[in-house]
Amino acid sequence: MTNHLDSFFGAMSDPTRRAVIERLAGGPAPVSELHAPHDIALPTFLRHLKVLEAAGLVRSEKKGRVRTVHLEAAPLAEAEGWLQRQRQLWDGRLDRLDALVREMEAGTEGGSANDHT
Repeated sequence: MTNHLDSFFGAMSDPTRRAVIERLAGGPAPVSELHAPHDIALPTFLRHLKVLEAAGLVRSEKKGRVRTVHLEAAPLAEAEGWLQRQRQLWDGRLDRLDALVREMEAGTEGGSANDHT
């Protein structure tokens, strides 16, 4: 699982690749359409697609002269699950820290009141 997440986050670390994933969330698209908004050479863009494909985020199929790219949901769901677990872990830690701070503040306030009597 970690290897999949490493590939996922590595692939998603580039803004061009994130833009491709965002576009593909709306449905499959031909490579020419995916490449059009990016001001980079086609061979460079194709390397970005290769990284996404190696990470399992996209798959492509060729019909005639047109290569169409499709989004693969499984890696996105796996990363979302991992992120959700991290969020739960940190929410729990922050809740415990908040409770400790409140306990310490209550102790300080109580101690101050006793000092003045």
